[in-house]
Amino acid sequence: MDHQLYLETELLHFGLLEKAREILSDLGEKAALSYIKSSYHLLSKVYHPDLNPDNSSRANREMKRLNRLSDVISRLNDPEIIEVIQSGMLSAADDRRRILVVEDEPDLLELYRDVLEAEGYRIMAAANGEEGLAVFRQFHPDLVFTDVIMPKTNGIEMVQVIRREKPDTKIVYITGFLGVEGLKHKISDELSRFGYRLLSKPFKISHMLDEIEEYLMGSASEAQFVKGLRSVGMKR
Repeated sequence: MDHQLYLETELLHFGLLEKAREILSDLGEKAALSYIKSSYHLLSKVYHPDLNPDNSSRANREMKRLNRLSDVISRLNDPEIIEVIQSGMLSAADDRRRILVVEDEPDLLELYRDVLEAEGYRIMAAANGEEGLAVFRQFHPDLVFTDVIMPKTNGIEMVQVIRREKPDTKIVYITGFLGVEGLKHKISDELSRFGYRLLSKPFKISHMLDEIEEYLMGSASEAQFVKGLRSVGMKR
């Protein structure tokens, strides 16, 4: 795992990154480090499952992320943490293909991120469409790999905003709920009008990697695209 990249992603998720940069600018490195290292204790009280009995599932997921964030912070030295705070979302010298993964299931999000990083892509991750838009605007990915049904802002709503802001962004939708009323029509329209791709859960990781590589390289044929539509009962 790239610990600095992971730290950057999670600081953004918890809304800490911009405030850390502001503190660094106003008060210096010592204050910014203190803010990052103390934030865990405050947020662990906010998200503790015992304090959120009516939303314990969400609280447990956030606590899991907080605990992993705390572990990553402990593995980095102070200069490395400051480098994360100072840096932009993407180094100009890093020419790897950029993929934004948006998925509300934590285990799947972690799986997709780890697999794609191992393939050599530069990855940022988000847990819902609202967070995905915030990351997108700073990360400027080549491709967005997104679930469709998510809380707050769903995948299609997020992509509609992305399309207005950067229409050439490639999109791969993933979903296991094509039977939901109206969803098949909406996705079919997205695929046929804009040339996006779709993976229906469950799918093989090898198929996911092949689809992303072909899409990014522009080597998939029209026949393959039509075949993909037909496989989920859609027409071009």
